[in-house]
Amino acid sequence: MRHARRFAMRTALGTCAALALAAGLLAADPPRPMPQDVGPGRIAWFDLTTTNLAQSKAFYARLFDWSLEPVPGTDQAVEIVVRGQPIGTIRGAEGAISAFNGVVYVQVADILASCAKAKELGGKVPPGFPFNLPDGRGAIAIVLDPSGHPLGLYSRTKLAPPAAK
Repeated sequence: MRHARRFAMRTALGTCAALALAAGLLAADPPRPMPQDVGPGRIAWFDLTTTNLAQSKAFYARLFDWSLEPVPGTDQAVEIVVRGQPIGTIRGAEGAISAFNGVVYVQVADILASCAKAKELGGKVPPGFPFNLPDGRGAIAIVLDPSGHPLGLYSRTKLAPPAAK
């Protein structure tokens, strides 16, 4: 169980690092529209991780009739687009994947309050979370539920800058 939690945390951190990197690379491109406002408590974004990106692209594109667009700056990820709206990514894994690969992001109104509530309920927020997305499209966090499974939180509102000391 302890090993699974450590593995889950490393996987969640790796996923977020990849997202942050991809978002940083996207920031250099022309500004993109905000993600669709799906409302608090609803799925806002998700990531699928695979050991065979080409095979997964073909499978999901045919299964769901998804459009897959390249993520600028990498050949290891594609953005999933449905009816013109980006809804997630498929990315190549670094090594073997597990049940903890892939993160679903639930939209929340207040990311700090949601992180605090997760902690009150026995969850954990790994160091470094939450943080603003580099492209200015909101903030994200990862929380680990009491069993260690990662879940992403997404807020359309950026975190306020730290108070000056």
